[in-house]
Amino acid sequence: MISPEFNFNILTRDLSHYVENQVKVGLFDSGVGFSLVLGFSAAYTCYYLLSVAKIVYYCSRRAVAAADEAAAHLRGKKFYQFLRDHCPVVSETYYPTFWCWESRIQTLLRPFVTAKPGVVYRNELIKAADGGQISLDWFDNDDSPSHPDPSCRPTVLLLPGLTGTSRESYILHMVQQSRELGYRCLVFNNRGVCGETLLTPRTYCAANTEDLETVIEHIQRTYAAAPLMAAGVSMGGMMLANYLGRKGRETCLKGGVVFSAGWDVFECTASLEKPLDRFLFNSYLTSCLQASVDRHRPVLEKCYDIDHVMKAKTIREFDERFTSIMFGYPTNDDYYRDASPIHRLKSVQVPLLCLNAADDVFSPNHAIPVEAVKQNPNLAMLITCHGGHIGFLEGLWPRQSTYMDRVFKQFAKAVIEQGSRLQNLC
Repeated sequence: MISPEFNFNILTRDLSHYVENQVKVGLFDSGVGFSLVLGFSAAYTCYYLLSVAKIVYYCSRRAVAAADEAAAHLRGKKFYQFLRDHCPVVSETYYPTFWCWESRIQTLLRPFVTAKPGVVYRNELIKAADGGQISLDWFDNDDSPSHPDPSCRPTVLLLPGLTGTSRESYILHMVQQSRELGYRCLVFNNRGVCGETLLTPRTYCAANTEDLETVIEHIQRTYAAAPLMAAGVSMGGMMLANYLGRKGRETCLKGGVVFSAGWDVFECTASLEKPLDRFLFNSYLTSCLQASVDRHRPVLEKCYDIDHVMKAKTIREFDERFTSIMFGYPTNDDYYRDASPIHRLKSVQVPLLCLNAADDVFSPNHAIPVEAVKQNPNLAMLITCHGGHIGFLEGLWPRQSTYMDRVFKQFAKAVIEQGSRLQNLC
Protein backbone atom coordinates (compact mmCIF):
# COMPACT_ATOMS: atom_id res chain seq x y z
CA MET A 1 0.00 0.00 0.00
CA ILE A 2 1.37 3.45 -0.96
CA SER A 3 1.69 5.91 1.88
CA PRO A 4 -0.27 9.14 1.40
CA GLU A 5 2.69 11.00 2.85
CA PHE A 6 4.75 10.77 -0.38
CA ASN A 7 7.86 12.83 -1.01
CA PHE A 8 6.78 16.09 -2.74
CA ASN A 9 10.31 16.79 -3.98
CA ILE A 10 10.42 13.46 -5.80
CA LEU A 11 7.08 14.23 -7.48
CA THR A 12 8.12 17.68 -8.72
CA ARG A 13 11.50 16.33 -9.90
CA ASP A 14 9.84 13.58 -11.93
CA LEU A 15 7.29 16.01 -13.36
CA SER A 16 9.99 18.46 -14.42
CA HIS A 17 11.95 15.66 -16.04
CA TYR A 18 8.84 14.54 -17.94
CA VAL A 19 8.02 18.03 -19.23
CA GLU A 20 11.62 18.64 -20.34
CA ASN A 21 11.58 15.41 -22.35
CA GLN A 22 8.23 16.30 -23.94
CA VAL A 23 9.52 19.69 -25.05
CA LYS A 24 12.52 18.01 -26.68
CA VAL A 25 10.27 15.54 -28.48
CA GLY A 26 7.70 18.19 -29.46
CA LEU A 27 4.51 18.94 -27.66
CA PHE A 28 2.17 18.02 -30.48
CA ASP A 29 4.14 14.89 -31.39
CA SER A 30 3.77 13.63 -27.84
CA GLY A 31 0.10 14.49 -27.54
CA VAL A 32 0.63 16.96 -24.71
CA GLY A 33 0.18 19.97 -27.01
CA PHE A 34 -2.97 18.47 -28.44
CA SER A 35 -4.28 17.92 -24.93
CA LEU A 36 -3.51 21.50 -23.98
CA VAL A 37 -5.30 22.84 -27.06
CA LEU A 38 -8.23 20.51 -26.47
CA GLY A 39 -8.44 21.55 -22.83
CA PHE A 40 -8.30 25.24 -23.67
CA SER A 41 -10.93 24.80 -26.38
CA ALA A 42 -13.23 22.97 -23.99
CA ALA A 43 -12.77 25.65 -21.32
CA TYR A 44 -13.41 28.44 -23.85
CA THR A 45 -16.49 26.66 -25.16
CA CYS A 46 -17.89 26.31 -21.64
CA TYR A 47 -17.22 29.96 -20.91
CA TYR A 48 -18.82 31.00 -24.22
CA LEU A 49 -21.97 28.93 -23.65
CA LEU A 50 -22.37 29.96 -20.01
CA SER A 51 -21.32 33.61 -20.11
CA VAL A 52 -21.46 34.88 -23.71
CA ALA A 53 -24.38 33.21 -25.49
CA LYS A 54 -27.57 34.58 -23.96
CA ILE A 55 -31.27 34.71 -24.67
CA VAL A 56 -32.45 38.08 -25.99
CA TYR A 57 -34.37 39.90 -23.26
CA TYR A 58 -37.39 42.14 -23.37
CA CYS A 59 -37.26 45.34 -21.35
CA SER A 60 -35.04 43.72 -18.73
CA ARG A 61 -33.38 46.03 -16.21
CA ARG A 62 -30.38 43.72 -16.28
CA ALA A 63 -29.31 42.00 -19.47
CA VAL A 64 -28.49 38.88 -17.45
CA ALA A 65 -31.96 38.44 -15.98
CA ALA A 66 -33.77 35.15 -16.35
CA ALA A 67 -35.70 34.68 -19.56
CA ASP A 68 -39.01 34.12 -17.83
CA GLU A 69 -38.56 37.22 -15.69
CA ALA A 70 -37.78 39.29 -18.77
CA ALA A 71 -40.75 37.94 -20.65
CA ALA A 72 -43.01 38.81 -17.75
CA HIS A 73 -42.52 42.51 -18.43
CA LEU A 74 -44.58 42.19 -21.59
CA ARG A 75 -46.65 39.11 -20.86
CA GLY A 76 -50.24 39.58 -21.95
CA LYS A 77 -49.49 42.68 -23.94
CA LYS A 78 -50.45 42.83 -27.57
CA PHE A 79 -47.08 43.93 -28.93
CA TYR A 80 -45.25 41.20 -27.04
CA GLN A 81 -47.56 38.52 -28.38
CA PHE A 82 -47.25 39.95 -31.89
CA LEU A 83 -43.47 39.64 -31.70
CA ARG A 84 -43.65 36.10 -30.39
CA ASP A 85 -45.98 35.11 -33.23
CA HIS A 86 -44.39 36.92 -36.17
CA CYS A 87 -40.77 37.63 -35.17
CA PRO A 88 -39.48 34.40 -33.65
CA VAL A 89 -35.92 35.72 -33.83
CA VAL A 90 -36.61 37.87 -30.75
CA SER A 91 -37.05 34.75 -28.61
CA GLU A 92 -33.84 33.05 -29.70
CA THR A 93 -30.58 32.72 -27.87
CA TYR A 94 -28.14 35.12 -29.50
CA TYR A 95 -24.85 33.36 -30.28
CA PRO A 96 -22.24 36.00 -31.10
CA THR A 97 -19.46 35.02 -33.47
CA PHE A 98 -17.32 32.61 -31.48
CA TRP A 99 -14.02 34.39 -32.03
CA CYS A 100 -15.07 38.05 -31.82
CA TRP A 101 -17.90 38.54 -29.35
CA GLU A 102 -16.27 41.44 -27.44
CA SER A 103 -18.01 44.80 -27.95
CA ARG A 104 -15.22 46.84 -29.49
CA ILE A 105 -14.05 44.01 -31.73
CA GLN A 106 -17.57 43.47 -33.06
CA THR A 107 -17.96 47.20 -33.69
CA LEU A 108 -14.62 47.56 -35.47
CA LEU A 109 -14.77 44.36 -37.54
CA ARG A 110 -18.30 44.48 -38.91
CA PRO A 111 -17.52 46.82 -41.84
CA PHE A 112 -14.63 44.55 -42.88
CA VAL A 113 -15.99 41.03 -42.38
CA THR A 114 -19.55 41.47 -43.65
CA ALA A 115 -20.13 41.34 -47.40
CA LYS A 116 -21.51 44.33 -49.28
CA PRO A 117 -24.43 43.17 -51.45
CA GLY A 118 -24.50 44.71 -54.89
CA VAL A 119 -27.22 47.39 -55.00
CA VAL A 120 -27.95 49.81 -57.84
CA TYR A 121 -29.68 52.95 -56.60
CA ARG A 122 -31.70 55.61 -58.35
CA ASN A 123 -30.71 58.96 -56.91
CA GLU A 124 -33.17 61.80 -56.41
CA LEU A 125 -32.50 65.29 -55.06
CA ILE A 126 -35.44 67.03 -53.43
CA LYS A 127 -35.74 70.58 -52.16
CA ALA A 128 -36.02 71.45 -48.48
CA ALA A 129 -38.00 74.38 -47.10
CA ASP A 130 -34.88 76.45 -46.45
CA GLY A 131 -33.63 76.09 -50.05
CA GLY A 132 -31.29 73.22 -49.34
CA GLN A 133 -31.38 69.84 -51.04
CA ILE A 134 -31.71 66.29 -49.72
CA SER A 135 -30.21 63.28 -51.48
CA LEU A 136 -32.39 60.17 -51.64
CA ASP A 137 -31.22 56.79 -52.93
CA TRP A 138 -34.05 54.59 -54.17
CA PHE A 139 -33.97 50.85 -54.70
CA ASP A 140 -37.21 50.42 -56.64
CA ASN A 141 -37.21 46.60 -56.80
CA ASP A 142 -39.17 46.62 -60.06
CA ASP A 143 -38.65 42.86 -60.42
CA SER A 144 -40.59 42.16 -57.22
CA PRO A 145 -42.73 39.06 -57.83
CA SER A 146 -44.89 39.55 -54.74
CA HIS A 147 -45.63 43.26 -55.32
CA PRO A 148 -45.44 43.93 -59.07
CA ASP A 149 -47.55 47.09 -58.92
CA PRO A 150 -45.17 49.95 -57.98
CA SER A 151 -48.01 52.19 -56.81
CA CYS A 152 -48.75 49.92 -53.84
CA ARG A 153 -45.39 48.19 -53.37
CA PRO A 154 -44.44 48.40 -49.66
CA THR A 155 -41.69 50.93 -48.96
CA VAL A 156 -39.02 50.85 -46.26
CA LEU A 157 -37.26 54.10 -45.37
CA LEU A 158 -33.70 53.63 -44.07
CA LEU A 159 -31.79 56.17 -41.95
CA PRO A 160 -28.00 55.64 -41.67
CA GLY A 161 -25.79 56.59 -38.74
CA LEU A 162 -23.83 59.73 -37.88
CA THR A 163 -21.49 59.78 -40.89
CA GLY A 164 -23.16 56.97 -42.82
CA THR A 165 -24.61 56.86 -46.33
CA SER A 166 -26.52 54.43 -48.52
CA ARG A 167 -23.23 52.58 -49.12
CA GLU A 168 -22.74 51.38 -45.54
CA SER A 169 -22.69 47.59 -45.22
CA TYR A 170 -25.53 47.57 -42.66
CA ILE A 171 -27.71 49.64 -45.02
CA LEU A 172 -26.90 47.42 -48.02
CA HIS A 173 -27.86 44.35 -45.99
CA MET A 174 -31.24 45.85 -45.09
CA VAL A 175 -31.80 46.71 -48.75
CA GLN A 176 -30.98 43.10 -49.60
CA GLN A 177 -33.43 41.82 -46.98
CA SER A 178 -36.11 44.16 -48.36
CA ARG A 179 -35.40 42.97 -51.89
CA GLU A 180 -36.01 39.37 -50.80
CA LEU A 181 -39.33 40.44 -49.28
CA GLY A 182 -40.34 42.18 -52.50
CA TYR A 183 -40.31 45.68 -50.97
CA ARG A 184 -39.00 48.99 -52.23
CA CYS A 185 -36.25 50.76 -50.23
CA LEU A 186 -35.36 54.40 -49.87
CA VAL A 187 -32.21 55.66 -48.10
CA PHE A 188 -32.37 59.13 -46.57
CA ASN A 189 -28.85 60.57 -46.78
CA ASN A 190 -28.24 63.46 -44.41
CA ARG A 191 -27.25 66.73 -46.02
CA GLY A 192 -23.72 66.99 -47.31
CA VAL A 193 -22.56 63.41 -46.67
CA CYS A 194 -23.28 61.73 -50.01
CA GLY A 195 -21.37 63.91 -52.46
CA GLU A 196 -24.14 66.37 -53.22
CA THR A 197 -23.55 70.10 -53.10
CA LEU A 198 -24.54 71.87 -49.90
CA LEU A 199 -26.74 74.75 -51.05
CA THR A 200 -27.33 76.37 -47.64
CA PRO A 201 -25.13 76.64 -44.52
CA ARG A 202 -26.93 73.81 -42.76
CA THR A 203 -26.17 70.13 -42.27
CA TYR A 204 -28.00 67.83 -39.81
CA CYS A 205 -28.32 66.65 -36.22
CA ALA A 206 -30.22 64.04 -34.21
CA ALA A 207 -32.58 66.60 -32.66
CA ASN A 208 -33.79 68.23 -35.88
CA THR A 209 -36.35 66.15 -37.78
CA GLU A 210 -37.48 68.70 -40.38
CA ASP A 211 -35.62 67.01 -43.25
CA LEU A 212 -37.00 63.62 -42.22
CA GLU A 213 -40.53 65.04 -42.22
CA THR A 214 -39.91 66.47 -45.70
CA VAL A 215 -38.74 63.07 -46.95
CA ILE A 216 -41.69 61.18 -45.47
CA GLU A 217 -44.16 63.67 -46.95
CA HIS A 218 -42.44 63.29 -50.34
CA ILE A 219 -42.74 59.49 -50.20
CA GLN A 220 -46.39 59.75 -49.20
CA ARG A 221 -47.16 62.06 -52.12
CA THR A 222 -45.29 59.83 -54.57
CA TYR A 223 -46.70 56.48 -53.42
CA ALA A 224 -49.85 57.30 -51.49
CA ALA A 225 -51.20 53.75 -51.69
CA ALA A 226 -47.99 52.02 -50.57
CA PRO A 227 -47.57 51.06 -46.90
CA LEU A 228 -44.52 52.73 -45.38
CA MET A 229 -42.31 51.82 -42.43
CA ALA A 230 -38.86 53.09 -41.34
CA ALA A 231 -35.64 51.72 -39.86
CA GLY A 232 -32.94 53.86 -38.25
CA VAL A 233 -29.43 52.91 -37.21
CA SER A 234 -27.42 54.69 -34.49
CA MET A 235 -27.98 58.45 -35.01
CA GLY A 236 -30.54 57.59 -37.68
CA GLY A 237 -32.42 55.63 -35.02
CA MET A 238 -32.25 58.60 -32.66
CA MET A 239 -33.68 60.86 -35.35
CA LEU A 240 -36.46 58.37 -36.12
CA ALA A 241 -37.38 57.99 -32.43
CA ASN A 242 -37.41 61.77 -31.97
CA TYR A 243 -39.61 62.15 -35.05
CA LEU A 244 -42.11 59.55 -33.85
CA GLY A 245 -42.19 61.14 -30.39
CA ARG A 246 -42.92 64.55 -31.88
CA LYS A 247 -45.55 63.41 -34.37
CA GLY A 248 -47.47 60.95 -32.21
CA ARG A 249 -50.35 59.64 -34.32
CA GLU A 250 -49.79 62.26 -37.00
CA THR A 251 -47.52 60.08 -39.11
CA CYS A 252 -48.13 57.81 -42.06
CA LEU A 253 -45.53 55.30 -40.86
CA LYS A 254 -46.98 51.88 -40.05
CA GLY A 255 -44.14 51.19 -37.64
CA GLY A 256 -40.43 51.59 -37.03
CA VAL A 257 -37.37 49.72 -35.86
CA VAL A 258 -34.30 51.28 -34.26
CA PHE A 259 -30.87 49.70 -33.94
CA SER A 260 -28.05 50.74 -31.57
CA ALA A 261 -29.57 54.14 -30.82
CA GLY A 262 -28.01 56.46 -28.28
CA TRP A 263 -30.89 57.15 -25.91
CA ASP A 264 -29.23 59.68 -23.61
CA VAL A 265 -26.66 61.80 -25.44
CA PHE A 266 -24.98 62.92 -22.21
CA GLU A 267 -24.29 59.30 -21.23
CA CYS A 268 -23.26 58.32 -24.75
CA THR A 269 -20.77 61.17 -25.00
CA ALA A 270 -19.32 60.45 -21.56
CA SER A 271 -18.83 56.78 -22.49
CA LEU A 272 -17.04 57.67 -25.72
CA GLU A 273 -14.70 60.00 -23.83
CA LYS A 274 -13.18 57.18 -21.80
CA PRO A 275 -9.51 56.80 -22.85
CA LEU A 276 -9.72 53.60 -24.90
CA ASP A 277 -13.03 54.47 -26.56
CA ARG A 278 -11.83 57.98 -27.28
CA PHE A 279 -8.81 56.50 -29.06
CA LEU A 280 -10.76 53.83 -30.97
CA PHE A 281 -13.94 55.70 -31.91
CA ASN A 282 -14.30 59.30 -30.75
CA SER A 283 -11.28 60.77 -32.51
CA TYR A 284 -12.06 58.94 -35.74
CA LEU A 285 -15.70 60.05 -35.87
CA THR A 286 -14.67 63.62 -35.05
CA SER A 287 -12.24 63.61 -37.96
CA CYS A 288 -14.97 62.27 -40.27
CA LEU A 289 -17.33 65.06 -39.22
CA GLN A 290 -14.59 67.63 -39.72
CA ALA A 291 -13.79 66.26 -43.19
CA SER A 292 -17.43 66.74 -44.19
CA VAL A 293 -17.40 70.31 -42.88
CA ASP A 294 -14.13 71.08 -44.68
CA ARG A 295 -15.57 69.70 -47.91
CA HIS A 296 -18.33 72.32 -47.72
CA ARG A 297 -16.17 75.10 -46.32
CA PRO A 298 -17.09 77.68 -49.02
CA VAL A 299 -20.76 77.75 -47.99
CA LEU A 300 -20.27 77.09 -44.26
CA GLU A 301 -17.49 79.56 -43.48
CA LYS A 302 -19.90 82.44 -44.16
CA CYS A 303 -21.69 81.60 -40.90
CA TYR A 304 -19.28 79.57 -38.75
CA ASP A 305 -15.67 79.68 -37.61
CA ILE A 306 -14.51 76.63 -39.54
CA ASP A 307 -10.90 76.90 -38.41
CA HIS A 308 -12.11 76.67 -34.80
CA VAL A 309 -14.29 73.68 -35.70
CA MET A 310 -11.34 71.91 -37.31
CA LYS A 311 -9.41 72.08 -34.03
CA ALA A 312 -12.02 70.01 -32.13
CA LYS A 313 -10.61 66.81 -30.63
CA THR A 314 -13.85 65.10 -29.62
CA ILE A 315 -17.46 64.87 -30.75
CA ARG A 316 -18.48 67.01 -27.77
CA GLU A 317 -16.07 69.78 -28.83
CA PHE A 318 -17.31 69.51 -32.41
CA ASP A 319 -20.92 69.88 -31.26
CA GLU A 320 -20.06 72.83 -29.02
CA ARG A 321 -18.31 74.66 -31.87
CA PHE A 322 -20.61 73.70 -34.74
CA THR A 323 -23.77 71.59 -34.33
CA SER A 324 -25.40 73.34 -31.36
CA ILE A 325 -24.63 76.76 -32.87
CA MET A 326 -26.00 75.79 -36.28
CA PHE A 327 -29.36 74.74 -34.84
CA GLY A 328 -29.71 77.70 -32.50
CA TYR A 329 -29.29 76.11 -29.07
CA PRO A 330 -28.20 78.44 -26.23
CA THR A 331 -25.72 75.83 -24.98
CA ASN A 332 -24.46 72.44 -26.02
CA ASP A 333 -26.25 70.92 -23.02
CA ASP A 334 -29.53 72.25 -24.40
CA TYR A 335 -28.79 70.54 -27.70
CA TYR A 336 -27.87 67.24 -26.05
CA ARG A 337 -31.03 67.32 -23.97
CA ASP A 338 -33.19 67.92 -27.04
CA ALA A 339 -31.37 65.27 -29.07
CA SER A 340 -31.89 62.50 -26.47
CA PRO A 341 -34.82 60.29 -27.60
CA ILE A 342 -35.39 59.07 -24.04
CA HIS A 343 -37.47 62.18 -23.37
CA ARG A 344 -39.91 61.52 -26.25
CA LEU A 345 -40.53 57.78 -26.02
CA LYS A 346 -43.69 58.28 -23.96
CA SER A 347 -45.27 60.09 -26.93
CA VAL A 348 -44.61 57.41 -29.59
CA GLN A 349 -47.95 56.20 -30.94
CA VAL A 350 -46.94 53.65 -33.59
CA PRO A 351 -45.24 50.27 -33.02
CA LEU A 352 -41.52 50.83 -32.46
CA LEU A 353 -39.08 47.97 -31.90
CA CYS A 354 -35.66 48.84 -30.45
CA LEU A 355 -32.55 46.66 -30.40
CA ASN A 356 -29.53 47.48 -28.24
CA ALA A 357 -26.53 45.52 -27.00
CA ALA A 358 -25.76 45.79 -23.30
CA ASP A 359 -22.04 46.14 -24.09
CA ASP A 360 -22.41 48.97 -26.64
CA VAL A 361 -19.91 51.70 -25.68
CA PHE A 362 -21.85 54.19 -27.83
CA SER A 363 -25.01 53.58 -25.82
CA PRO A 364 -24.13 52.23 -22.35
CA ASN A 365 -26.38 49.69 -20.71
CA HIS A 366 -27.36 51.88 -17.75
CA ALA A 367 -28.74 54.50 -20.16
CA ILE A 368 -31.08 52.13 -22.02
CA PRO A 369 -34.62 53.45 -21.31
CA VAL A 370 -36.11 50.28 -19.86
CA GLU A 371 -38.67 52.03 -17.64
CA ALA A 372 -39.84 54.37 -20.41
CA VAL A 373 -40.39 51.40 -22.72
CA LYS A 374 -42.39 49.57 -20.06
CA GLN A 375 -44.75 52.52 -19.74
CA ASN A 376 -45.65 52.70 -23.45
CA PRO A 377 -47.47 49.72 -25.02
CA ASN A 378 -46.34 50.87 -28.48
CA LEU A 379 -42.70 50.12 -27.62
CA ALA A 380 -40.64 46.96 -27.30
CA MET A 381 -36.97 46.79 -26.34
CA LEU A 382 -34.67 43.88 -27.16
CA ILE A 383 -31.37 43.70 -25.30
CA THR A 384 -28.53 41.34 -26.17
CA CYS A 385 -25.65 40.80 -23.76
CA HIS A 386 -23.14 41.25 -26.57
CA GLY A 387 -23.18 42.76 -30.05
CA GLY A 388 -21.37 46.07 -29.71
CA HIS A 389 -22.45 49.05 -31.78
CA ILE A 390 -24.15 47.98 -35.01
CA GLY A 391 -22.33 44.67 -34.66
CA PHE A 392 -24.54 41.71 -33.73
CA LEU A 393 -22.25 39.35 -35.66
CA GLU A 394 -23.17 35.68 -35.53
CA GLY A 395 -21.96 32.48 -37.13
CA LEU A 396 -18.42 31.21 -37.59
CA TRP A 397 -17.70 33.63 -40.46
CA PRO A 398 -20.39 36.36 -40.47
CA ARG A 399 -20.26 37.44 -44.09
CA GLN A 400 -23.89 37.34 -45.15
CA SER A 401 -26.22 38.08 -42.28
CA THR A 402 -26.25 39.29 -38.67
CA TYR A 403 -28.75 39.04 -35.85
CA MET A 404 -29.69 42.67 -36.55
CA ASP A 405 -30.44 41.82 -40.19
CA ARG A 406 -32.72 38.99 -39.17
CA VAL A 407 -34.59 41.17 -36.69
CA PHE A 408 -35.06 43.78 -39.39
CA LYS A 409 -36.35 41.32 -41.99
CA GLN A 410 -38.84 39.58 -39.71
CA PHE A 411 -40.16 42.78 -38.17
CA ALA A 412 -40.47 44.58 -41.52
CA LYS A 413 -42.45 41.67 -42.93
CA ALA A 414 -44.63 41.50 -39.82
CA VAL A 415 -45.45 45.23 -39.86
CA ILE A 416 -46.19 45.32 -43.58
CA GLU A 417 -48.16 42.08 -43.82
CA GLN A 418 -49.66 41.68 -40.34
CA GLY A 419 -49.81 45.31 -39.27
CA SER A 420 -53.54 45.28 -38.68
CA ARG A 421 -52.88 43.24 -35.54
CA LEU A 422 -50.88 46.16 -34.15
CA GLN A 423 -53.73 48.65 -34.16
CA ASN A 424 -54.90 50.01 -30.81
CA LEU A 425 -52.02 48.68 -28.74
CA CYS A 426 -53.01 50.78 -25.71
